[in-house]
Amino acid sequence: MDQMFSKVGSYWFNQKANKELTSVGDDINSISNSIEGGTKWLVNKIKGKMQKPLPELLKEYDLPIGIFPRDATNYEFNEETGKLVVFVPQVCEVGYRDSSVLRFFTSVTGYLEKGKLADIDGMKTKVIIWVKVTTILSEGSKLYVTAGMKKTRSREAYDVTRDGVPVDKF
Repeated sequence: MDQMFSKVGSYWFNQKANKELTSVGDDINSISNSIEGGTKWLVNKIKGKMQKPLPELLKEYDLPIGIFPRDATNYEFNEETGKLVVFVPQVCEVGYRDSSVLRFFTSVTGYLEKGKLADIDGMKTKVIIWVKVTTILSEGSKLYVTAGMKKTRSREAYDVTRDGVPVDKF
């Protein structure tokens, strides 16, 4: 009887340990995936430079804070060139209040200037089919999204950050 309890206890313990190790492995994978985006952030933090939150950066450049998914918090921004790289934890889609949808790759690059994000790579929108977004331009209450053709959208629809919904492919 003691051997049976020992085997059952050993099995139970191994199952729990395996589940915990798998969880730790998943956490490590998640961390290593975001290290690429977080390395510069970490180096800047160690140097004493604090990077402002992404919504704050977008607001400073007169763009709505909800353009990117809520969990896209790591980014690199070169103020001299205007190059922005935003790291998204996983390929996802975000639906907005005006019924538009944007799809994001794990890294989105572009050049940021006042009221404009240009030469975008890593972002698509649905216009019958998925089309690459090349420019987002903000003028007053309008947001112009260029994806093959320029489409006007209400800026108000993008003023709130939203969660991305995971998708299988970009």
